[in-house]
Amino acid sequence: MKTLTKEIWVDVPERRLIVSIHDDVQRLVAESGVADGLVLVNAMHITASVFINDNESGLHRDYDRWLEELAPFDPSPQRYHHNRTGEDNADAHHKRQIMGREVVVAITDGKLHLGPWEHIFYYEFDGRRRKRILVKIIGE
Repeated sequence: MKTLTKEIWVDVPERRLIVSIHDDVQRLVAESGVADGLVLVNAMHITASVFINDNESGLHRDYDRWLEELAPFDPSPQRYHHNRTGEDNADAHHKRQIMGREVVVAITDGKLHLGPWEHIFYYEFDGRRRKRILVKIIGE
């Protein structure tokens, strides 16, 4: 069995940002030499998600608007108890729960085995600094 564990680092200059990591993940799959297996991709921050969906900017704006309706940014301690600790990112924790922590993707013939429109993204909800993503590949 072959394995590869790497981290992808991304600079997130904004509070919320969707970043394509698809090509980075595919590059690591190729580097691993795994022809048949699985790749786990997960956010290493509790205010971020990794998700798979269409690479379409309108959909990304829709996600941002929808998540803001569900868990609006409010740095005050009145809305969120978490912000009573001195933090201002309670909404980011909620958004992460909605979007999920990680994805697992099949590897077939040395490539990500995805549907025609599926694309892998990192979604940061409390950025403005460098962030990391774990990629763990296993297979033959």
